[in-house]
Amino acid sequence: MTDYRARDGLADLDWNLLRTFVVIVEEGSITRGASRLMRTQPTISSALRRLEEQVGRRLVDRGGGRFALTQHGEVLYRESRKVLDALGQLGGLLSDADQEVTGAIRIAMASYVVFPPFDQLLGRFHRRYPAVTFTLDVMPSVDVLRTVRDGLCSFGICLLSHQRRRLTTEMLFREQFGFFCGAGHPLFGREDVSAEEMRDSTYVSFKTDQLTDALHPVAELRRSLQLGEEPTGTSSHLEEVRRMIMAGMGIGSLPVHAMARDVRDGRLWQLPPYEDLPAVDVHMVTNERTRLDRGEQILITMLREYIASTDPAERSYPLVT
Repeated sequence: MTDYRARDGLADLDWNLLRTFVVIVEEGSITRGASRLMRTQPTISSALRRLEEQVGRRLVDRGGGRFALTQHGEVLYRESRKVLDALGQLGGLLSDADQEVTGAIRIAMASYVVFPPFDQLLGRFHRRYPAVTFTLDVMPSVDVLRTVRDGLCSFGICLLSHQRRRLTTEMLFREQFGFFCGAGHPLFGREDVSAEEMRDSTYVSFKTDQLTDALHPVAELRRSLQLGEEPTGTSSHLEEVRRMIMAGMGIGSLPVHAMARDVRDGRLWQLPPYEDLPAVDVHMVTNERTRLDRGEQILITMLREYIASTDPAERSYPLVT
């Protein structure tokens, strides 16, 4: 019975209670939340209880100095943060709509992000708002997350091994990784490469090609193929891993769709396996605490509208045609 009442009541949620809940979570306690909202602690505790009654779920485990979100609390915080952020952006987008948009956008990006819809969106934004300037900084994904967390950029695009608290992550696209060798490698051009021959070959890899990092699906495949224990070379940047593979230093894993042109031009050769390849998601990462100007808000909104309007299959590479 409680479940049905909870579902029926969700449409009537009090947004003031949701905002209070978000502040409590971000401050990590009712006391600090009350201070930030300039309310008394009993008032904030009462607001939390009313919200739990409305949703029909316990949202926070508290008592004895303990403050921890329940699973339902985690879901409600994440979605409420998105909605409140969207509402906050809406005011800026509607105000001064006829004024020229200026400012600077800094995007922290993992290396060699090959995603044509993003390029097209940047072009459309520039044609509409030519006075806005851009800085695209390329760095390892872990540094992208740190830069976004510290509020030093508008948003980030990177690989992600797990959800990060206080950062909003949204999947931009999914890419499959395959193994490749360069034109000077003994396996180049062969379609009958055996697993044993691949095991006997040297290999190069990403520094994040570990079972606990963002490229863990690639690491799992490499381990299943029993490739060598120590790579000949490593790098945090895809272009440099690609460079070492092309130089013949060993075989290595790269995004299949991003290497299609190199394969056509005879610079790379894809090795087995060819099916059930490891898939890695590339995310847009934002920090809801970072104060954004109007241009930054518009670009992020355009990206979110694209994500919401497209099926994930349309953003999974290689595309099935």
